[in-house]
Amino acid sequence: MNDTILRVCLASTSKNPYHIFKTLIEHPLCRIHGPEHHIIVGSCLLTAYKNAGGDINLESALMEMQARASKVPGGACGLWGACGAGISAGMFVSIVTECTPLKNEPWRQANTMTASALMKIGHVGGPRCCKRNSYIAISEAVRFAKEELGVAMELGPISCTTFQSNNQCIGDRCPFWPGK
Repeated sequence: MNDTILRVCLASTSKNPYHIFKTLIEHPLCRIHGPEHHIIVGSCLLTAYKNAGGDINLESALMEMQARASKVPGGACGLWGACGAGISAGMFVSIVTECTPLKNEPWRQANTMTASALMKIGHVGGPRCCKRNSYIAISEAVRFAKEELGVAMELGPISCTTFQSNNQCIGDRCPFWPGK
């Protein structure tokens, strides 16, 4: 799946991370739930950020995202108390700001991004849904990038198309439930 993520992202001209995400989750290797979402979320954000004018080397940023996000195991949402999609949004900010543990403002930004995504994910509640949590993390990161980084990615309405495949779907409690 990592090769597909890299290939799709490098070929994309979209400024909308949700559109890139949709392309990737439709790939047969992408499961309804799984740690591939931890890589996909940040990769889509990096790609849309670059396409919207963000100053990054996209290929090296995508490789870094894969290296970092692949260390977040499946089930981190319940077992660690931190959803991998939200963590991936924080990794996106960390990569584009070239954050390290010793930097001031980038450290604040990366941690604030992660916290914002995790707070929104937590408020919706469980059980798990990698698609829903990814949509939330992407939406929060688009807002954050515009407000904090000055890069305006695109993001239109998001409506779930995979709920039929999710045995744990929360139905109309989900902010992306069709028709909401």
